[in-house]
Amino acid sequence: MLAVTGCNAATELVDPNAHLPPCVEQNCNCGDFVSQDLAQWVLDNDKNDPHSLDGDGNGRACERLPQTTPELDWETYFSNSPHLALGNPSHAGQENIDNYLIDREQYALAYSQSRGVLRWASWVLSKDWVGSTDRQNNFRPDGILPKGTYQVTPRDYTGSGYDRGHMVPSADRTASEPDNSATFLMTNIFPQTAENNRGPWRELESYCRDLVHQQGKTLYIIGGIYGQKQPIAQERVIPPSRIWKVVVVFDRAPTADDIHYNTEIIAVDIPNSNRLDDQWQTYQTSIDRIELATGYDLLSEVPATLQAELETRLSNH
Repeated sequence: MLAVTGCNAATELVDPNAHLPPCVEQNCNCGDFVSQDLAQWVLDNDKNDPHSLDGDGNGRACERLPQTTPELDWETYFSNSPHLALGNPSHAGQENIDNYLIDREQYALAYSQSRGVLRWASWVLSKDWVGSTDRQNNFRPDGILPKGTYQVTPRDYTGSGYDRGHMVPSADRTASEPDNSATFLMTNIFPQTAENNRGPWRELESYCRDLVHQQGKTLYIIGGIYGQKQPIAQERVIPPSRIWKVVVVFDRAPTADDIHYNTEIIAVDIPNSNRLDDQWQTYQTSIDRIELATGYDLLSEVPATLQAELETRLSNH
C-alpha cells in the first residue's frame, strides 16, 4: 500500500487493516455500518468480537441492519460543474429524494430526505473563493428541495446536544456575501459533536486553507457522513456516527486530466463523538476504506488504473 509523505512523494507503507472499514481503528458499533454484510466482515475478522457486534452470541453481527450495501444507481447525473470534475460519489440525480443532487455555483451535494442531512458534498477551494466577507450566520431551510419535502430548520438542532456542523465550511466561501450565505443552507448542515467540530475537523479545515493561502494550491474536496446515532428533531434528522473527508491537492483548477501518480491526497474518517484527539492526522485512512464504509465511488472520473493506485494510499501527513 502506498502512503503520501509529501507534496510529490510516495513511499511504501503496509496498512494491516486495509480490508476493513475505518471504525476498527477506534471502536465500531452497529451504527457505523451501512449493511449487515460489512459488520459481519469485521466480526469474522476477529472472532473475539472486540467491538461487541454479536449481541446474542449467535455468530451474526448487527442483525437489524440491511443485509447488503445498497448498489449505486447505474445512471449518474451529468454536470459541467467544477465541483463534480472528479465524479459524483453516490451517482446522485434529480429522481431519488434520498440521493438528491443539489448543484450550486458554490458547491455540489447529495441530500437524503429520510435522514434530513446531506450524504456528501464536493467543492473547489482556491484563492478565488476566499476574500474578506464576514460570516453571514443565516442558517435557514433550503427552498431548492422538491415540494412536499420536509424542510429542516435551525430550530431542529436546538437542545439536541449537537452543533450545526458545516460540510462546506463558511470560511471556504468568503469572496462574496452570496457565496458565504450559501454555506448556511440547512442542506449543508449536519449534527456534529462539539469536540469534532471544534477539534480535528476544524484543524483540517484550517490546514486546507493554509495550503491555499501559503502555497497557492487549489484543492478539490469531498466530504461526507455515514452511520447513524439516535435521531433528533422528532426523528426527522439522523446524526451520523462517522464523518469523512478527501482532499486532492492541485497546482491549478482541478480536472481529471491533471491528476497523476504523485498527486497529494489527504483522507480522514473521524468518529462523530467527543473525547477526540485534536490532531486530524490521527484519523488518516485511505479512499478505498472510505468507499468500503460508504458504498460510494470516489474519483470516478479518474482513469481506472490511476484511480486504483491513488485510492489504496494510506494518507500519512
